Amino acid sequence: MASTSTSFLALSISLVVMATAANARFTAMQWTPAHATFYGDETAAETMGGACGYGNLYATGYGTDTAALSTTLFKDGYGCGTCYQMRCVGSPSCNRGSPVITVTATNLCPPNWAQDSNNGGWCNPPRSHFDLSKPAFMKMAYWRAGIVPVMYRRVPCVRKGGIRFALQGNAYWLLAYVTNVAGAGDVGEMWVKRGRGGWIRMSHNWGAAFQAFAQLGGQPLSFKLTSYTTKQTIIANNVTPANWCLGLTYQARVNFS
Repeated sequence: MASTSTSFLALSISLVVMATAANARFTAMQWTPAHATFYGDETAAETMGGACGYGNLYATGYGTDTAALSTTLFKDGYGCGTCYQMRCVGSPSCNRGSPVITVTATNLCPPNWAQDSNNGGWCNPPRSHFDLSKPAFMKMAYWRAGIVPVMYRRVPCVRKGGIRFALQGNAYWLLAYVTNVAGAGDVGEMWVKRGRGGWIRMSHNWGAAFQAFAQLGGQPLSFKLTSYTTKQTIIANNVTPANWCLGLTYQARVNFS
């Protein structure tokens, strides 16, 4: 997995926002029962990286309040960046007061077909399950419990700043990792444009990464994104300068909300 640079270039851009759904704003969903486990230790070192491609979660702003989603919630990577509130319920291991925590989806909890879905195969379809970082798990339950019942709901993501594009690839292939998305938190479709050229549709590579097989150097890059959930579309013009470089992260002053 390519690493994400922590150097952010915030540029003055012109932007167009188009709501392509009757209600493009994402609102909190109903509370639903599920279960939560954790992986790694108190340092959350094992949560860095992950199937969404966010790299160092401190550098990308997600920290340790993160979760690996079961296949049903991960949606082949389109669940990356989504946010959930949850609280431990009905277990003596729940922390007093049943505190509510908020986590961001940054990884996949893969199925374990050798185990029953109710006995070890917690992330097997069609279960909705959250494998949290240990620091996040400990905010709501005693870690020795291993697994606890929870109530969860998907909520809007609150982010500071705009959408960030971490660029990797080569002269003929652009791979963009999309982070810091507010609102629904997800990206379903993405396009890139070089200078005054036409829009090039990017294909979904994996996780939160989209790719374009084209020569795009030497001119500013603009991006167009559509939320997977709300279908809200945002156009961010001239996100990068003409001399943009692979290995850097560029921030647009626009975000889904």
